[in-house]
Amino acid sequence: MVYEGKRLVSCHCFFLLTAKFYWILTLMQRTHGQEYAHSIRLDGDIILGGLFPVHAKGDRGVPCGELKKEKGIHRLEAMLYAVDQINKDPDLLANITLGVRILDTCSRDTYALEQSLTFVQALIEKDGSDVKCANGDPPIFTKPDKISGVIGAAASSVSIMVANILRLFKIPQISYASTAPELSDNTRYDYFSRVVPPDSYQAQAMVDIVTALGWNYVSTLASEGNYGESGVEAFTQISREIGGVCIAQSLKIPREPRPGEFEKIIKRLLETPNARAVIMFANEDDIRRVLEAAKKANQSGHFLWIGSDSWGSKISPVQQQEEIAEGAVTILPKRTSIDGFDRYFRSRTLANNRRNVWFAEFWEENFGCKLGSHGKRNSNIKKCTGLERIARDSAYEQEGKVQFVIDAVYSMAYALHNMHKDLCPGYIGLCPRMSTTDGKELLSYIRAVNFNGNAGTPVVFNENGDAPGRYDIFQYQITNKSTEYKVIGQWSNQLHLNVEDMQWANRERTHPTSVCSLPCKAGERKKTVKGVPCCWHCERCEGYHYQVDEFNCELCPINKRPNANRTDCQLIPIIKLEWHSPWAIVPVFIAILGIIATTFVIVTFVRYNDTPIVRASGRELSYVLLTGIFLCYSITFLMIASPDTVVCSFRRIFLGLGMCFSYAALLTKTNRIHRIFEQGKKSVTAPKFISPASQLVITFSLISLQLIGVFIWFGIDPPHTIVDYGEQRTLEPENARGVLKCDISDLSLICSLGYSILLMVTCTVYAIKTRGVPETFNEAKPIGFTMYTTCIIWLAFIPIFFGTAQSAEKV
Repeated sequence: MVYEGKRLVSCHCFFLLTAKFYWILTLMQRTHGQEYAHSIRLDGDIILGGLFPVHAKGDRGVPCGELKKEKGIHRLEAMLYAVDQINKDPDLLANITLGVRILDTCSRDTYALEQSLTFVQALIEKDGSDVKCANGDPPIFTKPDKISGVIGAAASSVSIMVANILRLFKIPQISYASTAPELSDNTRYDYFSRVVPPDSYQAQAMVDIVTALGWNYVSTLASEGNYGESGVEAFTQISREIGGVCIAQSLKIPREPRPGEFEKIIKRLLETPNARAVIMFANEDDIRRVLEAAKKANQSGHFLWIGSDSWGSKISPVQQQEEIAEGAVTILPKRTSIDGFDRYFRSRTLANNRRNVWFAEFWEENFGCKLGSHGKRNSNIKKCTGLERIARDSAYEQEGKVQFVIDAVYSMAYALHNMHKDLCPGYIGLCPRMSTTDGKELLSYIRAVNFNGNAGTPVVFNENGDAPGRYDIFQYQITNKSTEYKVIGQWSNQLHLNVEDMQWANRERTHPTSVCSLPCKAGERKKTVKGVPCCWHCERCEGYHYQVDEFNCELCPINKRPNANRTDCQLIPIIKLEWHSPWAIVPVFIAILGIIATTFVIVTFVRYNDTPIVRASGRELSYVLLTGIFLCYSITFLMIASPDTVVCSFRRIFLGLGMCFSYAALLTKTNRIHRIFEQGKKSVTAPKFISPASQLVITFSLISLQLIGVFIWFGIDPPHTIVDYGEQRTLEPENARGVLKCDISDLSLICSLGYSILLMVTCTVYAIKTRGVPETFNEAKPIGFTMYTTCIIWLAFIPIFFGTAQSAEKV
């Protein structure tokens, strides 16, 4: 704090010394009869300062250049017009006259600083003891005007420079055109206010336009200086905060461009051809030269220009390059042409406007004539008659910031009016108390004003002295060989854009694109480029993955597969073994033949039941064996039937039961033969349990073990159906299928058949042992042969069963 205080005192002293030096220079100029040669002065009870760019920048070494008719004279006259209206108004500052002191900034910040020292002269105590006239007499000092407030300046760089000195002397300042976001810093520019919105609002509006048009990859182009650089910085910051807009390139136009500089800028912009949109915060001359360079590069229709209010709806930047500027979207603070000013300005003549010291120069420039011997124009040009009339003998269109100049003057007037009501109640004219107040109190009244301006829109200031953001959105269009800036929308905290009214290069209505990467197709995810979120590569979601959002693919659940465009998952079709399948037709055909053959044998046995041949074959076990064979053929139909709980239950029961019947009968028969043969070797006594009844008891005892095992299985794992999605989960998801089947694992199936296999193996052992029996037991050898072949079949069955992919088919 101590350091800041010392620095402030040092700055104050510096400006005091500079101001005193400038006052001495002014005093010397007055002795040569050049008083107010470069300013307009109107006396009044309260004096307002004015800063206007009456002239452009001069060439090197020369402060001022060409006259600026619109930005200079129109705006200057707008201040004079507003002061006249206020002085005529009986309700606003009654019995108080406003005066003015208007200076030319020559569009240069350093020159404007020198000129603005005039405004602080009255606040500096002058010591003239060292100053003597030529004859030795002390000088007579003319008391300088006390400036209560300043209207201006136009350029942000000028306003920043001037604001630094005015704040030291507590002189409030209201700008009509400065939009740099930097000026919103109330800690540095606390005495600065403006009736135009800052570029931060404008940048927000431009971001909203770019977003509304679907552009996410743009370049920025700024003129070097506060206006251009601050505008681009605000655009970049806002676009970064909201996301979705990336800056391809950010280029700057130097204050003093070298030859070929603009051609180089166009070449650099073309290095990122997808970033067709170019955000421009540039001055009028830079805009014109950029368009010229683009035209020279034959890039008509490529660039999509988004221009700030410095472009607005001006004709000069696009003259002779209409084709290259076609489709440009520009922005301008919402304004209305002031009819009263038009009548006032058209009535100005050399005779009735002598108070404007630059009006004669404007007259020459506007009408292309020369005023007498003192005129500044070439002697070959015709002489002015003085009878010329504005808008009759020359083109006239109200300059865009006239409304804001008038609003700035009225803001100061309303602040003074409210201040007068509070400090001088009932007092006619200025009261002593108001004469001694400083600018800090006036500033509080300025920030509190709230009135409807000449355009009908409210004029208010926020805590930083900024006006609210209200913009018109224009597009430069060519229709039937005529050109116009067409209003296509407005922005007031949010964008209202009439997209259907927009027209692009070659009269196209289709919206062009300015994107780094095209949108990914359905089923593709974005893989962003590091550091550039608006650029990406598209990767297809592979296998069983689907696109869950624009950046991610996820695996579908086990019972689902991606749909055709991979944006969602759909249920995998469920299949089962159908009756018309070749895997069903062949087994069913064979089973039917087998059942017919078995039935034929059973019928034959029944018919010839009491014949010696049937009785000798062991008819009881033969019937059991035939029943087992019949069941083996019948199980085919259960295996093909649509699975449900009942079918699954019967499958478990009958799957091994048929073979169990067959092998149990064969085992009992071979065991009987073996026992009889072995007993015959030892004695003539017949072995036990060889009667038909005993044989049946043994056989059904063996079969009952199979049934007991099945019912135990029922208790441990009740039968039910499942859908198996793993067996037919192919590499291509569209071929994937779910298989409806009974919940019998391969291991459980083999275990169910295991008992039958055990019977078969045991039977085979007995068949081997009885291979040498006498001919009277001729059944032994066929049974042995049958067992050998059955073992071979089972040995082949097991690997085939486990190697088959589809459960329904392998069963």
